[in-house]
Amino acid sequence: MSVEPKLTRFKQNVLSKYQIYNSIFMTLPFDAITKTGVLLPLFHETCEKGFKKGDDPTTIVDTFFEKYQGRRSKESQINLLFRFIQYIERQVVLFDAIEDVAFPVVNNMEGIGTLRNLKESANSENKLEELKKYLEEFKVRIVLTAHPTQFYPGSVLGIITDLTKAIKENNLSEINNLFGQLGKTPFFKHKKPTPYDEAKSLIWYLENVFYKSFGEIYNYIQQNIYDDGKKHNEIINIGFWPGGDRDGNPFVKPDTTLKVAKKLKQSIIKKYYEDVKYLRRKLTFRGVEDRIIKLETILYSYSINLKAEEKISSKELIKELLSIRNIVVTEHQSLYVGELNNLINRIHLFGYYFATLDIRQDSRIHHDVFTTVIDHLIETGNSSFPNNYHDLSEEEQIEILSKANDNIADLDVFEDEMVNNTLKTIAAIKDIQKANGEKGANRYIISNNQTALNVMQLFAMLKIVAFKDALTVDVVPLFETITDLENAPEVMEQLYTNPEYMAHLKARGSKQTIMLGFSDGTKDGGYLMANWGIFKAKELLTEMSRKYDITAIFFDGRGGPPARGGGKTHQFYSSLGPTIEDKEVQLTIQGQTISSNFGTLDSSKYNLEQLITSGLFNSFGKNKSAMSPDDKAVMNDLAETSYQTYKDFKSHPMFIPYLERMSTLKYYAKTNIGSRPSKRSKSDKLIFSDLRAIPFVGSWSQLKQNVPGFYGVGTALKAYEDRGEFDKVEQLYNNSKFFKTLLENSMMSLTKSFFDLTKYMSKDEEFGDFWNIIYEEYITTKRLLLKLTGYEALMENEPSGKASIEVRESIVLPLLTIQQYALKKIQELQKAEVKDEEQIKIFEKIVTRSLFGNINASRNSA
Repeated sequence: MSVEPKLTRFKQNVLSKYQIYNSIFMTLPFDAITKTGVLLPLFHETCEKGFKKGDDPTTIVDTFFEKYQGRRSKESQINLLFRFIQYIERQVVLFDAIEDVAFPVVNNMEGIGTLRNLKESANSENKLEELKKYLEEFKVRIVLTAHPTQFYPGSVLGIITDLTKAIKENNLSEINNLFGQLGKTPFFKHKKPTPYDEAKSLIWYLENVFYKSFGEIYNYIQQNIYDDGKKHNEIINIGFWPGGDRDGNPFVKPDTTLKVAKKLKQSIIKKYYEDVKYLRRKLTFRGVEDRIIKLETILYSYSINLKAEEKISSKELIKELLSIRNIVVTEHQSLYVGELNNLINRIHLFGYYFATLDIRQDSRIHHDVFTTVIDHLIETGNSSFPNNYHDLSEEEQIEILSKANDNIADLDVFEDEMVNNTLKTIAAIKDIQKANGEKGANRYIISNNQTALNVMQLFAMLKIVAFKDALTVDVVPLFETITDLENAPEVMEQLYTNPEYMAHLKARGSKQTIMLGFSDGTKDGGYLMANWGIFKAKELLTEMSRKYDITAIFFDGRGGPPARGGGKTHQFYSSLGPTIEDKEVQLTIQGQTISSNFGTLDSSKYNLEQLITSGLFNSFGKNKSAMSPDDKAVMNDLAETSYQTYKDFKSHPMFIPYLERMSTLKYYAKTNIGSRPSKRSKSDKLIFSDLRAIPFVGSWSQLKQNVPGFYGVGTALKAYEDRGEFDKVEQLYNNSKFFKTLLENSMMSLTKSFFDLTKYMSKDEEFGDFWNIIYEEYITTKRLLLKLTGYEALMENEPSGKASIEVRESIVLPLLTIQQYALKKIQELQKAEVKDEEQIKIFEKIVTRSLFGNINASRNSA
């Protein structure tokens, strides 16, 4: 059977279906304003023609009103713009649902990068035993974060799920009803979610997607690769940040953490109860049925009330199921033993914790908290800390911290809220481990980690507060800025040469997890330098760790779009080569990347398998060549040039004013999408270092300029072209899969740029020159990437991915136009002698509401 090319499959299964369903959708009356569905295509056409002609957004909107809406009042025209926003948001949902349904058809579920393919190639190369050995050690951990790049409230996520099912079944009447429901359901949140709300919305994915997909992947490996029914390395596990991530989020309190851990435990027991209930209908045999009924009863009451009289531990649960399996095998011809194994495997994967809750806090907060704690201990008089502790050198302080064995009897002696919360969070970790098992919460991440002292302060604090006997928590430094990445190997050597810290690592399996922050790295150093800085840091950290017989586990804060370190994630991991430790792949997944890459059973399985095989790809002898010294020199030079270019751009006097006044930056705080503030400090003045990566990257994306995904790349390539040495870059491109992957991700950022939208800014007295600097870099980067790859057009090698982006960009074009129109109106109203505050409010509301659809539409960013 011949398989159609991927682009053809995309056109048939996504594009054609979208056009059909969209035409039905456009005829539905949702509101008092008639003809919205008729007028939107006309407005869309006006936008397309207008930008081709070189018109600015204001002219385009005015032209439309004059031509089609001349008799309407100003108020009525504004209402129509709000209706357009509503419609477009829902068109994005429709496209998402259709793309989700088509996922297994458009993507080859048994092709390259899938487990079936990996097994077949291992078989044909006589490497099955080698593969088994790797799978016994290798792990993939995806960590769900609550970083707000997903704007759908829970009610809309439910509709998307139902709509996906109805489209799959071609159920027209149900689709019609769901369109109606979609039209009536608000997309925006009236108030910010709490951290607990964020946790609940992500637990939905754990229950409805990951519980199934993880189980199926593990079952496949057990049955088809090992083929022995035994318990093996779990291979995939899941981390969880909502409720534990305190970095810059004052709303995450110790009781939030405990509440989320409790919810995770209840959710997983409920899933086991559902499975046992299903098994009860199958295992109706003598000697088995009574035991299954008993289990069902216990699990039911336990899932509702964790303090129930009759409860069962995860160990006892597995033991009972194994005993039942034994009877089924010996006395009942192994009937339904497969279903029993599936449940046993899931308990092996998820225990009673479901997902490991990570705790994260900023090193600067720790420092302040720790200073208070030490002062208190010194005051009490019987402390291992000398009175002159604060005057000692860093080395001397580390020495004292490594041996600290003080005790704080009552944490409430600390009245300062931050100190009290930080210490009680440490105590909460201990409580969670007692209730959910050690894996319930056993990692503490220090963001903005700069020194070995930062690590040792937390190391001592964990022991002083809760872990006197044995420290069952991994301390994970997070290196984010370019400088911190450069210093990271030295910091780790300081820790590895500390006998007490080293003894702790040995007790934890001689592994050290090190987190590297892509998004803040990109914000700080630009696209090429951030990625290269992390690559070099990983090489040096691998070397340093191996020197001390420690396995480095790299945990990547990769985010979603390329500008946040995302892009084609599995390609990135399979491109790293032998000089970087690769026993585990760990990365954060957030916002719309969760729903786009893991939102359905098909996409979740496919992308998890791609991650598993990409990590193994390095080890499996396919990619053993390291970068040559010549290529490394070119890569380094390109990164340095682009870094300098980006730094000059960042220090341009118009950089902050442009973001503040010409972009949507300040509107992110008004969207009520996430529980944490959009910047770290409380000052009114915008300081670059306080800026969160999400609003920073998002603002460039809303302008359709995508600066963090390409800025500096063009200038770096041009330097080689000007020197007549472009062949060196071509050689690097042909030799290095890592460099190639970076540039392909950069191409995605360029494909999503649309400078015609903001071309009017080039004539702005204040910002014209600055806009032109960005545009020049865009043109240079695009030209040289095409020259380097030999492509006629960007993303030529990924026609279906490009087609998806083009449809999404086309859907939101009117939305972007409306947003720019509103921003321009706000600027004009601000400059007026008498400010019309009411009008300003209305246009600000338009800007904020149009943020949602734009962000949700860019889900194919990873």
